[in-house]
Amino acid sequence: MGSMRNLVVVLGDQLSASSVAFDGFDAARDRVWMAEVREESEHVPSTKMRTAIFLSAMRHFAEALVSRGFPLDYLKLGAHPFASIGAALADALSRHRPEAVVMVEAGEWRLEQAIATVCEEAGVRLASRDDLHFMASRAEFAEHAHGQRRLVMETFYRHMRVKHGVLLDDQGRPEGGQWNYDHDNRGAFGRTGPGMLPAPPSFPPDAITREVLDEVDAHFGDHYGSASGFDWPVTREQALVALADFVEHRLQDFGRFQDAMWADEPFLYHGLLSSSMNLRLLGPREVIDAAVAHWRAGRAPIEAVEGFVRQVLGWREFMRGVYWWRMPKLARANALKHHEDLPDWYWTGQVRMNCMRQAIGQTLRTGYAHHIQRLMVTGNFALTFGVEPSQVHAWYLSVYVDAVEWVELPNTVGMSLFADGARFVTKPYAAGGAYIRRMSNYCDGCRYQPGTRRGEGACPMTVMYWDFVARHARMLENNPRTVMMTRNLGRFSEEERAAIRRTADGMRAHPDLL
Repeated sequence: MGSMRNLVVVLGDQLSASSVAFDGFDAARDRVWMAEVREESEHVPSTKMRTAIFLSAMRHFAEALVSRGFPLDYLKLGAHPFASIGAALADALSRHRPEAVVMVEAGEWRLEQAIATVCEEAGVRLASRDDLHFMASRAEFAEHAHGQRRLVMETFYRHMRVKHGVLLDDQGRPEGGQWNYDHDNRGAFGRTGPGMLPAPPSFPPDAITREVLDEVDAHFGDHYGSASGFDWPVTREQALVALADFVEHRLQDFGRFQDAMWADEPFLYHGLLSSSMNLRLLGPREVIDAAVAHWRAGRAPIEAVEGFVRQVLGWREFMRGVYWWRMPKLARANALKHHEDLPDWYWTGQVRMNCMRQAIGQTLRTGYAHHIQRLMVTGNFALTFGVEPSQVHAWYLSVYVDAVEWVELPNTVGMSLFADGARFVTKPYAAGGAYIRRMSNYCDGCRYQPGTRRGEGACPMTVMYWDFVARHARMLENNPRTVMMTRNLGRFSEEERAAIRRTADGMRAHPDLL
């Protein structure tokens, strides 16, 4: 029998004071354990901004726990010899000899396996509790997915709306008469641009964050990106400010412009709440309730609020369910058999394509890009270029401040790259330069012409799109959502198709020239 009852493990993305890990906590017999380790920034080469937000949020949370009287073991980076969570936890178990390790479910299959192995080898019982941060449990999603080869997010989303009573009238019907207002949420800014945009709130680094920034430079100075412009919420209080600001100033225009892009405007009308939610500084229900309350008060249109709710209650919960439904196979998926290397400029932003330079440049500066920049710019190009999925996954997990594997992997491998086939998306999200031109001003002044698909001045987005359609024509023509792609390709002459293939081959041979 150990001298301690429970060692409560809190991981870097579980920073909620209301976590079920603390249920029944007894300060006389239990202890909280947290650790900063190099492996969490090195198993993929995390950018400085991503590492900084996790470490800063962890240290602020640790300070809050101590102020509330929680006994805490906190291992700071550089102050201990352990490279991994597993090694650090094994040492803690040998020192404290607890009866049990208590934690909420990990957000990453790798960590869950490592912690289970350490506990088993130490002979310590692992009590893993359902993560009530989410509105659908793993078991509930598994029941939903049971016996199905292919899942549809819309079906799950409507189930969740009904289960939680979100945007339903007194008769249980969808508010406004529609379940989905996606058709109304595809607006672009036009030639005049977005005009004056409401600035999001600023969160200048305090002493804790400044210390973190210095340590990130000291320990990970050779990692990509910069954290010099760090301006993200790292406490519950700051996250609540961010939520209130979004609902008050940007939610009303979020819906119609949620897919739009504009040069040198990284935030537009987006919520900027995903990092706070994925760190557990905000809960999904309170975020949904805040948006719905704004609609009920007549201060935001239904299409904006429904679009936002669909991202939180629909895609976010669906992606988490899919992750655990498909792991570990999902991490190895490569249905299209793509094996090209990720171009080096994904890590530097030094690329001539303006759309990629914009999306990657802001990512490396801020740790953020919105969903269309991820899906239809950086993800779209990786898909049509034919990059090996695990390399793209490593990049997305490395560069974004909201990247935790349960949400990043299915979005990247399953949705952006179609690497899991049609198990939970209905089509590959491939498009040429015409889409970029329609939804942004990125093509203005670019050296490439979005309407040119071969030879000098050909747009790499357009070239790779048509080459992708040609290479995967059989798969695309058997899908009613993509059959028009192959029909349009069929209008090209053999000479045109051969020229596109030659241009694509040249671009793949020399991606550094793009």
